[in-house]
Amino acid sequence: MATAALHLLAILCLAGAASAAECGANTSLAGHHADLRMSQHQLRGRVEVLDGCSFRVAGLDLLPGSASARWWRADGTDLDALTRGEPAAADPLDRTFRSESLVFRLLPGVFWPRVPVLAAYDPLTSSLFGFVRLSGANASSDPSSSSASAAPTMLDSCAQLSPRFRVRWTLHEANNSVDIGLEAAVGSEYYMAFGWAQPGVAKPSVIGADLVVAGFTEDGLPFADDYYVTKNSECLLREDGSVEGVCPDTIYGRNDSAALVNDTRLVYGHRRDGVSFVRFSRPLVSKDSKHDVAVNATRNMTVVWAIGLLRPPDSLRPYYLPLLSRGASAGTAFAFAKLKLSHPGSECVGPLDADDKEDQARITSERKTPLVVTVGPALHYPNPPNPDKALYINKKEAPLLKVERGVPVTFSIEAGHDVPLYITSDPVGGNATSRNTTEVIYAGGPNAEGVPATPTELVWLPDRNTPDLVYYQSLYDEKMGWKIQVVDGGLSDMYNNSVLLDDQQVTFFWTLSGDSINIAARGEKKSGYLAIGFGSAMVNSYAYVGWVDGNGKGHVKSYWIDGKDGMSVHETHENVTHKRCRLENGAIIFEFTRPLTPSCSGRVECKNLIDPTTPLKVIWAMGAQWSSGPLSLKSMHSDTSNRPIRILLLSGLAEAVEDLRPVLAVHGFMMFVAWAILFPGGIMAARYLKHLKGDLWFQAHIYLQYSGIAVMLLGVLFAVAELRGFSFRSRHARIGAVAFTFACVQPINAYLRPHRTENRESSSRNRIVWEYLHHFTGRSAALAGIVALFTGLQHLGHRYGSKNIKGLTCGLILWFLSVALVAAYFEYLAIKRRRDGADGLSGKWVLGNTEEDDTVDLLQSDRVVSKMESNSSSEPMEVQLEPLKG
Repeated sequence: MATAALHLLAILCLAGAASAAECGANTSLAGHHADLRMSQHQLRGRVEVLDGCSFRVAGLDLLPGSASARWWRADGTDLDALTRGEPAAADPLDRTFRSESLVFRLLPGVFWPRVPVLAAYDPLTSSLFGFVRLSGANASSDPSSSSASAAPTMLDSCAQLSPRFRVRWTLHEANNSVDIGLEAAVGSEYYMAFGWAQPGVAKPSVIGADLVVAGFTEDGLPFADDYYVTKNSECLLREDGSVEGVCPDTIYGRNDSAALVNDTRLVYGHRRDGVSFVRFSRPLVSKDSKHDVAVNATRNMTVVWAIGLLRPPDSLRPYYLPLLSRGASAGTAFAFAKLKLSHPGSECVGPLDADDKEDQARITSERKTPLVVTVGPALHYPNPPNPDKALYINKKEAPLLKVERGVPVTFSIEAGHDVPLYITSDPVGGNATSRNTTEVIYAGGPNAEGVPATPTELVWLPDRNTPDLVYYQSLYDEKMGWKIQVVDGGLSDMYNNSVLLDDQQVTFFWTLSGDSINIAARGEKKSGYLAIGFGSAMVNSYAYVGWVDGNGKGHVKSYWIDGKDGMSVHETHENVTHKRCRLENGAIIFEFTRPLTPSCSGRVECKNLIDPTTPLKVIWAMGAQWSSGPLSLKSMHSDTSNRPIRILLLSGLAEAVEDLRPVLAVHGFMMFVAWAILFPGGIMAARYLKHLKGDLWFQAHIYLQYSGIAVMLLGVLFAVAELRGFSFRSRHARIGAVAFTFACVQPINAYLRPHRTENRESSSRNRIVWEYLHHFTGRSAALAGIVALFTGLQHLGHRYGSKNIKGLTCGLILWFLSVALVAAYFEYLAIKRRRDGADGLSGKWVLGNTEEDDTVDLLQSDRVVSKMESNSSSEPMEVQLEPLKG
């Protein structure tokens, strides 16, 4: 027994020695170290190769991945290389690592020459957390000398300024500079400010502070700029050229060349997992002694820091402005601290963990709004490694899509014939069934593909069995789409109608209820306030604004706006009830109820009527800040709609208000020529020119009427061609159709005209009926045409918001008054001629020839008798007697 034990111990020792020899046999990378480059999950740390079989990670920070996340060996960092790779160590990366130093052992059969890239990788979701390269330039004889080993997220020291804000730095005293990294778990619309207070003052003050304001532009690009504080307020440029507030160094003393120095140099910036990180370099002692504080690295100096909302640039101030006031918003923070740059060490333990890690673009689907699916380059794909191209929804790259159970989701697929869409349980997609037999496909497939010319519509109805998280992906390519959050009911279920307003930034909801209307608005991106207005522009409009104050309380108020500055925004006392306002992932949603017709008089809000039968023009604005008190800041908005949307409240339809199209202007002019000139001229010729000799009146009547019909037909064709079809939704179109029908009946009526009886006998019944019909349809056509002209101008005003509609309407009224005066004058002449004829002067003018008599008006009862009497008195009667045959 003892002999057997000795033999076993000897075998184990020999195996251990062989294993040690094997690990020690490959030590070309022993001692090599490099910083981990962060891709996501807040990965930080320094990798050091210990021997041929193990490595150490010092100061490891990492947010947890799934149970399949591992240290991974691969040939590169692209998706194909990582997919071909394999685990490098057995230890899972499924927990939070808090600045830990750990030793990991390579799996059997894995050796350093086969590990050109060591990555933290999750194969379940194809997620790259970070990596180091262990071959090539970094594998030199002196690996520590390689500058490529330094990652921009790694700095020597770190101070915890608040639970969600850190400052990291690396001192380069020999170069008179310091690299500073600002890191905060805030939204992308927030700034991070850090700098030194003015030294030599008894009490720390923000006045005179030298700050660097860092953040991200609306395009997602990092920035870091020098700012100087003269007053704890926004930057204000006065009319005399003076500047005060928190302003960029470049606008102080613009005539002073020293003030134009921006000593801050941006090095790097990113947003990962809801955390902003911006690294910049600045000199310890700047040439701009007027606006920059000289920093002594060996002294404990007072620093100022702040986080809060950014005001994006506008036409008045083309730079980003921080809001430093306390209570400006729920996310604002501001404080002083002591900092010695030469003091090494780190107070920061573990990674920053944001509450909201999904901070990329978000879209909430609506019942009647299709989601347009296209394809484009993967610039900011939320799950590295990025694919070459990604799916875009409503022009947003791989957004987080939110849908509601029981509400149909409509996709309009225009991504190309090689990118079919499908809804899947697999986070990677791309024919996932071949590697994931448990994949569940909820909608879509090979036929769900299309192009912009011929898009394909895919309707998906999430039900109660749909999981809370699914994915939209391409059927043939991996990692082109992203997540779909499936939630229970929301605004779409509460409101009967919804439309996406201009630029797809705000969704407008409404439900008509008796004599009131319930309205809601939701911003599609983060903002400090959201406003919707009724009108063609914010000026001279009624606006409703929703915002959340610094205490987290929501507000909804109504305003009348009659100018472009803060003093022109007047709060009203409109009867607005059931008001609610809340934040959802930083985006504002507000709701309210108001009567269609205000029950008041004498106040400006009493004119704010909503007629469900008339299109309502809706615009929007959003920005960083709003307050319930007097507004004195100009240009409160940072983003507005480009044009109003006309919403038909009864039908739930909407269309963008466009400029007046030239073809429609030609349509209107032709209709004016036809119904205001040619047709009235033809009617007046038939009525007032019969006293002229010959058939001049008849020829004028025929030519003018047929010319009017021709011009009218051309005008209709122009309108139909421009609008691409017939539409009778508007009152103008319906009245115009009536006028068109009566006008087209006239040529048919003329063709069917019965001739008058011969030998001056009384008219036949058919002739009398025809004349009544001719006059009725003709006069009805003229009346309908005139009404159509006025309703056309009214429709023009509603559709295009033209400012000269009143002038055109007045001009049209004056025109028809002039025509009426001319007709009255001709009527007076006709009456005078009849009176002169009754006095025995009728023989001085001729009624017309035989052809004329066949077309004259027979509606007067005494006309035939008077004509027979006139003929009998002017000509002798000839009687022929015949003998009676008896």
